[in-house]
Amino acid sequence: MSRPRIVIVGAGFAGYRTARTLARLARGRADITVLNPTGYFLYLPLLPQVAAGLLEPRRVTISLSGTLPQVRLVLGEADGIDLDGRTVRYTDPEGNPGSLGYDRLVLAAGSVNKLLPVPGVAEHAHGFRGLPEALYLRDHVTRQMELAAAADDPESRAARCTFVVVGAGYTGTEVAAHGQLFTDAQVRKHPLRKDVRPRWMLLDVADRVLPELDERLSRTADRVLRERGVDVRMGTSVKEATPDGVLLTDGEFVATRTLVWCVGVRPDPLAASLGLPMERGRLLVEPSLQVPGQPEVFACGDAAAVPDLDKPGGYTPMTAQHAWRQGTVAGRNVAASLSGGELLPYRHKDMGFVVDLGGAQAAANPLGVPLSGPVAGAVTRGYHLAAMPGNRIRVAADWLLDTLLPRQAVQLGLVRSWSVPLESASPELARVPGRPQRQHEEPPQQQPEKETHMRPTDSAEKAAQNETGPAEARPRPGVEEARARPGGEPAKNQPGGEPARNQPGGEPARNQPGPAPGGLPEEHPAPGPVKRTDAPDPAEGDS
Repeated sequence: MSRPRIVIVGAGFAGYRTARTLARLARGRADITVLNPTGYFLYLPLLPQVAAGLLEPRRVTISLSGTLPQVRLVLGEADGIDLDGRTVRYTDPEGNPGSLGYDRLVLAAGSVNKLLPVPGVAEHAHGFRGLPEALYLRDHVTRQMELAAAADDPESRAARCTFVVVGAGYTGTEVAAHGQLFTDAQVRKHPLRKDVRPRWMLLDVADRVLPELDERLSRTADRVLRERGVDVRMGTSVKEATPDGVLLTDGEFVATRTLVWCVGVRPDPLAASLGLPMERGRLLVEPSLQVPGQPEVFACGDAAAVPDLDKPGGYTPMTAQHAWRQGTVAGRNVAASLSGGELLPYRHKDMGFVVDLGGAQAAANPLGVPLSGPVAGAVTRGYHLAAMPGNRIRVAADWLLDTLLPRQAVQLGLVRSWSVPLESASPELARVPGRPQRQHEEPPQQQPEKETHMRPTDSAEKAAQNETGPAEARPRPGVEEARARPGGEPAKNQPGGEPARNQPGGEPARNQPGPAPGGLPEEHPAPGPVKRTDAPDPAEGDS
């Protein structure tokens, strides 16, 4: 008798945990396959530290083949699922189609950046969901600091030193906190940069930072950010983004070359393509994580609307904490469904929250005990080390070296602005010319032209900017606008047609840039603290 075939789509928190649990329970009695665009599991809670140059990128990536030796890895992006034929269609990194047959399917496709109908955001902002986006932000921030130091115009210098982060949830708060430390360090020991004043802004429509957490943690984070110099503005967001800056909802125009979009996430569109009952973009499942009417299909993580048994009528939020624990339950229930065992419902109790604010600062409440300062910082880092399924020694070594040596502020120019568009349905992959588009990924919609709100500029200054400036307001003859091209990639930024100022180290300013749980008494606690959804909509999250 042939062994049952189990296919897991996605290797995020839910998918990775499912594969690890199944590999331990199956013991070679089943063929387990993971379909994922990359060969690693990304530990999202530490991604802000990569963007700030504190951790090297490989520290937050866990090799799938190295940690799941009994699981077959197939690199590719799922294009569709044939429920009747029990097959998953996918496209590999080289554009070749393929298919996988299954006896049991676990859909753990995760989530992508949440877009809002704000003019200019899709063209001028960048998200913060994948490693390419973190690497891009680190390079971009360093580049803007270097360009600001060389600028003669005070207004241009101030704009390049202004970094706007939208979304004061878990991700946005940590990005702003680490970012301020990163840029301050680049100025502090450089006498030629005495006129450079880094300014980080954190915006959110909520009335406080981290609104979903305990108010004491929110107050701690707010205090640390303000003392560090972050311009925290609650009840304020972006009304329009332009090449030269952002227009805020309070009417103020902020000149900037950096817009980081951290307003939350939405379920991967693959779930909606199945034609099954949905709950605000998420696939409806039973408490056992089985899809109703499809006993061979399970779903977990951000792609699944899992009933919250502690809140009847509600669903668990889209957080890394729930995804990790749901992966454990999914693995056990898939194994039980093959052996005729009992399927267990998903239940969960929060064990606390940790928010790393950079340096020795953090906000945490393990087991409900509120902590702040260095004690919270030690608890937070200890928690992450215990939660990570690998790379603990390397991460700890990077933290130690950061306390002894100055941080390396070097921009390599390896990830370009056009390769990490905000509207991407695959934030874990940097876009490359010719990469096939996912079948369920909608191309960016063309924005209606509207009057931009820029600072007054005389005609001579505009002409000089169009000739030599970092942001061109007009399309060149024969070149399509970026938003009208499939994938949203500006033609002028494609390899082989880049003007000199767009070479590594001089990317156009207008294209510049936007997790985590309690503990498990198993091999590893659930990684990171619960993160906010950045909106009252329970179907969208910030994990």
